[in-house]
Amino acid sequence: MRFVLLSSVIALGLMLAGCDKDETGPSTTFTVRIQDSPFSDAQAVLVTFSELSAHRSSEGDFKRIPFPSDSPTRTCDLKRLNGVQDILGAGALAEGHYTQIRVTVSTATIYFDAPSTGSPCAATIAAPSGASAPLEIPSSEVKINHEFDVSSSDMATTTLTLDFEGEASIHETGNGSFMMSPVISVVQ
Repeated sequence: MRFVLLSSVIALGLMLAGCDKDETGPSTTFTVRIQDSPFSDAQAVLVTFSELSAHRSSEGDFKRIPFPSDSPTRTCDLKRLNGVQDILGAGALAEGHYTQIRVTVSTATIYFDAPSTGSPCAATIAAPSGASAPLEIPSSEVKINHEFDVSSSDMATTTLTLDFEGEASIHETGNGSFMMSPVISVVQ
């Protein structure tokens, strides 16, 4: 499978919430939601994420954003996220200036014959029956460059929605295999 890496298009909408003081300073609840415009030639596209983080400029490192139930991974069926959103990750994020969101994709598989069942995103999703193909991922790490601030003076939860663009991300190669170069934009 072959993926053509496209640059991410970013439009960020932020809503910030009241914060509690702790040893690292004030923090706010930070939620990352995911949606998709799916690849039309599939019944299901299961993508497993292994890491979600935000880069805090003052400390020069990435702050992990946990998956729900503190699961080590989160799997989403991109076909089921067409017109709906689900939570990719949520947790406390310290006050400060952030420059980037990083998403790591560990595996992806395309299914041609049957859709998945259950929630669009979960710790694991059962593979649908029928024909499938692994999606080769040349670069599993997607860095979405966009600067934003988390401030203790704001009055709402910070929410960021990632739009995984299936048609632009998935490509069939000349030898019948498929590649995924994740194209993710941030939408309000």
